[in-house]
Formats: sequence, C-alpha cells, structure tokens
Amino acid sequence: MLDRIESLENELRDVEIRLGDPAVQSDPRQLADLGRRFKQLESVVAVAQRLRSAADDIVEFREMLSATEGDDRDQMRAEIERLEAQVVIDEEQLRVLLLPPDPNDGRNVILEIRGAAGGEEANLFAKDLFDMFESFAKRHGWRMEVMSASHSDLGGFSEVTAMLSGDAVWTRMKHEAGTHRVQRVPVTESQGRVHTSSATVLVIPEANEVEVQVDDNDLRIDTYRASGPGGQSVNTMDSAVRITHLPTGVVVSMQDEKSQLKNKDKALRVLKSRLLQLEQEKADAEAAALRGSQVGSGDRSEKIRTYNYKENRVTDHRIGLTIHKLDRIVAGELDEISDALIAEERRRQLEDDE
Repeated sequence: MLDRIESLENELRDVEIRLGDPAVQSDPRQLADLGRRFKQLESVVAVAQRLRSAADDIVEFREMLSATEGDDRDQMRAEIERLEAQVVIDEEQLRVLLLPPDPNDGRNVILEIRGAAGGEEANLFAKDLFDMFESFAKRHGWRMEVMSASHSDLGGFSEVTAMLSGDAVWTRMKHEAGTHRVQRVPVTESQGRVHTSSATVLVIPEANEVEVQVDDNDLRIDTYRASGPGGQSVNTMDSAVRITHLPTGVVVSMQDEKSQLKNKDKALRVLKSRLLQLEQEKADAEAAALRGSQVGSGDRSEKIRTYNYKENRVTDHRIGLTIHKLDRIVAGELDEISDALIAEERRRQLEDDE
C-alpha cells in the first residue's frame, strides 16, 4: 500500500503541473479529466499523510512511555489508544479510496421515470417517485431541471425526464436505477383492494460537450405539435422535436419548451448522454446493456425495491434491507437506503480487490 501511495503522490504533483499547462487549459476535455483526477488523488494523499503522521506519533509516544510516570503515563497511553483507533479508521478509508474510481463519478445525471405495469396507477406511482427524488435532491442541495414530461389523465407521469446536478449525484442516484414496485389501494379502485404496480427508473451519466461528437449528417430531426393528456394539442406551432441518431437508432423527443430551438438543445443533451452510455457499455465487455440491466422489461417481478403503503414498509431487494417508515422515505429521506447501497458496493469492491 505504501508503494502505491508514493506513486500516487508523485502522480498528484505531475497532474498539478499539467493543470497549469496552457495547452491543457485550452483543451476542455483534457482539463476536465485532469481536474477530476486531481480531486481523486488529493483525497487519497490527504488521508495517507494523516495516516503516516499518526503512525509516526504512535512510535514516538511508545518510545517516550517507558520514561514517563504517573498521570502523564496514563494520558500518553490514552493518546496512543486514540491514535491507534484513528489509524484503523484511516486505513479502511484509504482502502476504499484506492479502489478503482467509477468513471462517472462527478458527473451530473439524466433521470428518466416511466409508468410501467399497472395502467394509470403506474403513472401515478411514477409521479410519486419523481416527487421523492425531487425532495431527495433538495436535501442534498442538488439542482433538478425537468427536461420533458408526458402527463397522464389523472395527473401522473407516463414519462418524465430530468437533469440532476450537484455533488455526488451519480454516486447516490445510480443505485436508484431499475424497476420500483408499489403495493397500495389505487385512487381508481372502488372496492378498496390492494393493487401491485410498477414504474421504471433509468439513470444515465451526462455526457460532457467535448466527449461525444455527433455528425449532423447522422441525425434525422422531425418537428411536430406538442400534445398534452389525452393527445390534445397544447401548441399551435411545431415546437416539439424528435431527434433520431441514424447509426444507432437512438431516439429522443422533447416538447416541454415553447421554443423549437430550446427543445432541440435539450434533446441533443439527452442524445449525447445516451450515446456516451452506449460507448461505455462497449468499453466494458463484462457489463450488460445499461438500460437492460437497470430497467429490464418493467415487469413487477423484476423489482429492485417495493413500497408497501399498508405496512408503511420499503424493502430494497438487492441488499435485503427493510425499513418501516415509507412515509418519510417517499418524502425524500432516502439516505439510509442510499448509504446502505453505497456500503454494499464498496464491500464487494474490496472483496474483489483482495
């Protein structure tokens, strides 16, 4: 580990020098990559230096202990115990920091939520999930920008797309991808029976402008009139935009803005992020297609999490975690689940590293 730390300290100095190079500063992609690497290395080196200092202090105090008597000796023993406990904590933190970084750490995310199995109740649940993530974002000081939304007849979402930006947004939100299942009495149920419905959540890392180059000749851009619930026209102008990337078949539609240009800009942002997603999948032969692994078919049996309203219970099936405070979780208090998922991810990474 010490050899690795010394190597990373040298790399940190090298990255710091390169960040001051005018050639790097004029290259947005290289500057962004080096900036992310500098932050990663800075965190590792800071913990390593604290660990090294504590270890040196322990050696020094132990040498002094034999020549110390009375209360001073007891105080020195207590300080050694404190430093030894800190060393254990720092060593564990350092092991985590030395794990290979997620290439998407530090990125903003595009969040897509769709009603799946369950008809109109699924659309209402999709709206509840959106509200939950919006409250979660506010708790963490993230910014949420709705990019596109298709409202259902009863006020739910058949589909909604939003951009989330802020510190650690990918680190926490990537674990929300998949099929979410709800068990409750729908507002459309007259007999009071509990129904099971589902909604799918897709989380995509946002592509930086310089990362994905799109040839205009590879795009088919169609314009049409925006529509609301039930298909009624909500705009007399052809402001809605549908962009098809011909080489991959990826299609993105936007209609929320009254301006065709603004809808086009938003659609291109989502398109580039989806193309980045495809590039990352190809680069990692062991990973399944991100959409397939995150969302699946949307069937209720493919759930990652269940929200049971009658029992005020939320269960995350990936880690077997059950919490009986659904009311607080749907209000945005997701940290207990989020922390547990991050801890499990790190545990598995450490096992693989060993």
